Amino acid sequence: MKLRVLGCSGAIARDCRTTAFLLDGDVLVDAGTGVGDLTLDEMAAIDHVFLTHAHLDHIAALPLMVDAVAGRRDRPLAVHALPGTIAALQAHVFNDVIWPDFTRIPTPEAPFIRFVPVEVGDVLAIGGKHIEVLPAVHTVPAVAYAACVPGGRHWVFSGDTERNPGFWRRVNELDVAMLVIETAFSNRERELAERSLHLSPEVLAAELACIVARQAYPIFITHTKPAETELIMREIELLEQPAQTPAYARHDIRWLHAGQEFDL
Repeated sequence: MKLRVLGCSGAIARDCRTTAFLLDGDVLVDAGTGVGDLTLDEMAAIDHVFLTHAHLDHIAALPLMVDAVAGRRDRPLAVHALPGTIAALQAHVFNDVIWPDFTRIPTPEAPFIRFVPVEVGDVLAIGGKHIEVLPAVHTVPAVAYAACVPGGRHWVFSGDTERNPGFWRRVNELDVAMLVIETAFSNRERELAERSLHLSPEVLAAELACIVARQAYPIFITHTKPAETELIMREIELLEQPAQTPAYARHDIRWLHAGQEFDL
């Protein structure tokens, strides 16, 4: 399974694109502004979109992408999301006010998009991949995802979340190749992070302590706010790990960048 990082920033600025990941060219996980770096052919090749939640930085490019390539496609784009996320998109985006209702255009029988409700615990077989819906804890209905090819190791994406014991219970049961986890705010903004149900480095450390040390895998940090990215990076680099922790169990923390590609 090939992973391409289209966007992994918590907001926009020069060279900062919001959350979007492309799996094998046909599955998009979240549809932030990073989608805009795809060619028309690449966008047209996407058959499935999996959304973590309805916040703008994760869905901003979806209506624009559909508009750009709908005429090149012969079937609807399947948008997988929680029922609450779908309801938000229908009420506030695809409502014939902010954007046309592409679930009814060009006809209700043959629309440009179709919504597919998912729930935590679902495992979907899509394009030779298994995509599992994991829990997330956020200010709106939200999920995380794990994806793999059958028999392979998992790419795990936390979505936007704060403390999330259910997520770790399931992740500790998976064979993980890499974990992408958000850390939106610095420690000086920890109170804001807690109110908005995001992670700060101190809370990230507590969350990573939930990992069962039976395997080591790289942990990639995503969703940092551009104005605080350097501070967040320094604070994470200073996270203390117990001296008695064996080398194989120490956290291998790395920085995610738009444009990176991984072969999982």
